[in-house]
Amino acid sequence: MIKGIAHLAFYVNDMEASLKFYETFGIKRVFSIKNDKDEPWIEYLKVSDGQYIELFYSNESFDSLPMWKSKYYAHLCLTVDDIHAIAKVITDAGYELAVSPNIGRDNNWQCWTYDPDGNAIEFIQIMPDSLQVLND
Repeated sequence: MIKGIAHLAFYVNDMEASLKFYETFGIKRVFSIKNDKDEPWIEYLKVSDGQYIELFYSNESFDSLPMWKSKYYAHLCLTVDDIHAIAKVITDAGYELAVSPNIGRDNNWQCWTYDPDGNAIEFIQIMPDSLQVLND
């Protein structure tokens, strides 16, 4: 029934800062969508085939869209091949590591940072003995 996650969406205060943040990790803008007034509305960034991040310009009111009833968000998690390499990319780009590389309770390597709007971003290196692998 469910085949995967198509996208995760964020409102952003500074689109250029957000685009620069995600481009640091090779996540590039692939197309834009305008609203009914022909104004910039959404930027689509490709994570991998069929997986995207939508960045909404903050000029659109969160409350104007009826499908959003909750304003809660925990974090975005992106898989990587080498947790230490991505931690270096984060710090070399001038972003803060909120949590340095460590083994999480699920037996995977993880590290954390924040995007320019303060949203938590987790990077995870899936290990062969992780709970995710053992339960696939």
